[in-house]
Amino acid sequence: MTHFDPAQTDAFSQAVPAGTRTAYGPLGVTPQASNGFLNFVTLSSTSPDYVWAVSGTGVSYLKVANDAVTQMGATLVFPGAVVVAQNLLTAVLTQPFTTVEQVQAALQSLGLLTAGQSLGPAYSLVDADNVLYSGAVNSIVAVGLVSPDAPALGVRILRSMPSSAFVQSGESITGLSLTYDGKLVVQGTRSVSVVDRNFNSTAQTLRFGSDETISNSLAIDENNGIYIVSDKKMHKVVWTGSVLSNAAADGAWESPYPTGDTYPTLFGSGSGSTPTLMGFGSDPDKLVVITDGLKRMSLVAFWRDAIPSGFTNRIAGLIPVTAGLPPDTQYIQSDQSVTVDGYGAFVVNNVGPGGLRDTIGTIIPDALARGPILDSPLGVERFEWNPSTHGWASVWARGDISSNTMVPGKSIASNTVFVSGYYRTNNSGWEVTGLDWNTGQTVHRTILGTSIYGNGTYAPIQFLPDGDLFFNGVLGFIRIQLPSGQVYPAGLPL
Repeated sequence: MTHFDPAQTDAFSQAVPAGTRTAYGPLGVTPQASNGFLNFVTLSSTSPDYVWAVSGTGVSYLKVANDAVTQMGATLVFPGAVVVAQNLLTAVLTQPFTTVEQVQAALQSLGLLTAGQSLGPAYSLVDADNVLYSGAVNSIVAVGLVSPDAPALGVRILRSMPSSAFVQSGESITGLSLTYDGKLVVQGTRSVSVVDRNFNSTAQTLRFGSDETISNSLAIDENNGIYIVSDKKMHKVVWTGSVLSNAAADGAWESPYPTGDTYPTLFGSGSGSTPTLMGFGSDPDKLVVITDGLKRMSLVAFWRDAIPSGFTNRIAGLIPVTAGLPPDTQYIQSDQSVTVDGYGAFVVNNVGPGGLRDTIGTIIPDALARGPILDSPLGVERFEWNPSTHGWASVWARGDISSNTMVPGKSIASNTVFVSGYYRTNNSGWEVTGLDWNTGQTVHRTILGTSIYGNGTYAPIQFLPDGDLFFNGVLGFIRIQLPSGQVYPAGLPL
């Protein structure tokens, strides 16, 4: 799934080579596959030779064996999606822009800021049967292979349910996940539902307050506790195996958190982060963490289960985020979930000076202009939760590191956390930067250059099992061989 696991940790197992390289290839640093605009995520299939590739308009199945990227069949377009021909999309969006208004006008001319654009696919997932579930414009779709024995034939919609089966008028789908007993969880702007994956049953739905808005995805623990953050409260609801419950007797709770400042995160006020779980199994403290909704955010931890003896507040701990920035910095806020490994947490500042992000009509142009035209946001910080003292401490901060819009990821094997930003120094442009988890020192750089192909708008940073960077770009998917940095044309090497 998008944040790699139901706990939404953004941590992955594969090792990634250290060192610095500049990506290159016979066709330049260009995509080997594309599903159109906003290529959000690649998801593992049940075979290591293939991945699912999801964009804002469709899904495809890619073969990634032997260092190549080869698309299997045609891209499946989501019902109701606005599709722009790839050559037109590329021609318009690779032209040089000097103002945000030019970017906005280009997107408008392509129809990419109007109805038919859905961000629902950003939170897709693949189940154990190699079926992909995704939000589309007005539905939830289950997508599978045309023939499991012949992947080259591509993919098809197996079944679908209308969004109205889950959300009321005026709501949209904001997240998908799976319970540990295999039910599909569908989150809406003010609701959460559970339904069988075969779509043969009626969904069970809980609705939240009419004064609340949910704009981030959700986390699920091994006991099927479901964690949802609105613009005002953190909620835990529970799937009991038969009932979706918000009853305290089943372990459900809700808690307000610091919010209310007017600065909008990506989809609204309040927290910009998907809840992330911390502490599992025999770990002493079991927490759910977010960044809050203030202009200068804090990292907030909530007790997931019963509040321990000696504590009275559902909020277990809170620490301000400085991100290594000056004390007079007006905004330190994030659109990204907290990256977690063990009791370590990593957060980024996504706010740069200037620009507008109050509606979809300005968010996406801002994301495309941020770096090449507008100054990049700066600042990241690593924290550690101490289960003995039950509190946060800052481990290190870097005010010189840029993280524009991509979701950070942490390699457990390499003990490195990765971000994507834009640097004008030496005209290096877009770069995936790896920082040592313990010290914050830069240990990895993959330089992608100044073209729009290096912009991974709101996608996660991902690597294949062999350590290659599989870059989810705004105009397509790019496999960069590591440690060399080479980008082969599509389908090569054979």
